[in-house]
Amino acid sequence: MNIFTKFINNFRSGIKSLSRWKEMGSFTAVFSNFGRNMNKSEIVRSCIRPLAEQTSKASATCTDKTVERMLRLSPNPFMNGKDFLYKVRTQYELKNTAFILIMRENNSITGFYPIPYITFEGLEDEQGDIYIKFYTAKGDYIFLWDDLVVLRKDYNEHDIGGDDNDILLNTLEMINVSNQSISNAIKSTANLRGILKSTKSMLDVNDTKNIRDEFIKNYMDSANEGGVAVLDTSMEFTPINMSPTIATWNNQKEFRENVYRYFGVSDEIIMSKATTEQMQVFYEMKIEPFLMALSQELTRKLFSERQLAFGNEVIYQSSTIQFMSMSDKLALKDYIDRGALTPNTWCDIVGLPHVEGGDEPIRRLDTAPVGKIASSLEGEKDDE
Repeated sequence: MNIFTKFINNFRSGIKSLSRWKEMGSFTAVFSNFGRNMNKSEIVRSCIRPLAEQTSKASATCTDKTVERMLRLSPNPFMNGKDFLYKVRTQYELKNTAFILIMRENNSITGFYPIPYITFEGLEDEQGDIYIKFYTAKGDYIFLWDDLVVLRKDYNEHDIGGDDNDILLNTLEMINVSNQSISNAIKSTANLRGILKSTKSMLDVNDTKNIRDEFIKNYMDSANEGGVAVLDTSMEFTPINMSPTIATWNNQKEFRENVYRYFGVSDEIIMSKATTEQMQVFYEMKIEPFLMALSQELTRKLFSERQLAFGNEVIYQSSTIQFMSMSDKLALKDYIDRGALTPNTWCDIVGLPHVEGGDEPIRRLDTAPVGKIASSLEGEKDDE
């Protein structure tokens, strides 16, 4: 029995009677051609990937160094810090509500587990405590609300979670139908390339088959490098140029852009062609708000009121410097002799090794206000 299973069994044994929470703020799984998970859609996965990748670059700081080390290196035995953030952000985008279980044992925090649920519902006990019941592929689990970090998007209709993504399904279905029509059209044009007409009357089935096979062998095989067919008056070949009206990539552009807008990404972001300015806007609009919500939710669920009063908190940060081009990073060296950056800080930005004494700020001393320079020069003349 692993520690996670042991924790769940001990937790369940302490639960007495539960009734459905009167708010009824439950989440219903969305069913479509993509099954239980929109992540099976190619375009959805393409949109979520840059969101999850950029989020996973963040790093946690915490006044409790044990918690900080856990969040940075190994939130649970199955994930490192990067994988943890990647999975939480992916679930957040797919379901608009992400849950993280804070596992405690003997008043100590032992792990943080993203919960891969299918659906959930709120429950309440006789004392008024709130629980969340999760339905997962491996069974049903019930956890206390205070042990759950909850991140919500499109938070409107329910008290527990965000609204579902069913408003996106029609667009995804249109893209799916378009892809199928393209595939079917390609297959159909490969099957029938022309009609071979014989002037001979009353051909039986075997004669028709023999004439067709002989024509294909002589003129439509790859060995016929010249591409020229010679026919007598008894046969006439009419090629079929099938150009059905199908949804091309350009026809799909509007549908795809609808999905991009829904997730807050662009083609440049997805294809890794975004400029520094575009990436900074992307960070400010899509990455930073998520990290702020995660920081606040972890802080309020990990620490008591007294601990909060002493300044305990968790902060996830990710610098926009990571989006700068190398030329822009190199230009930051001008800030070193102004005392704005230490030499080693700049070395970290451009990926160079630290230098001795590089942690101390330095400043040029050969500059001064013009008035002071003039006064200094006059004083030197007087001394002469």
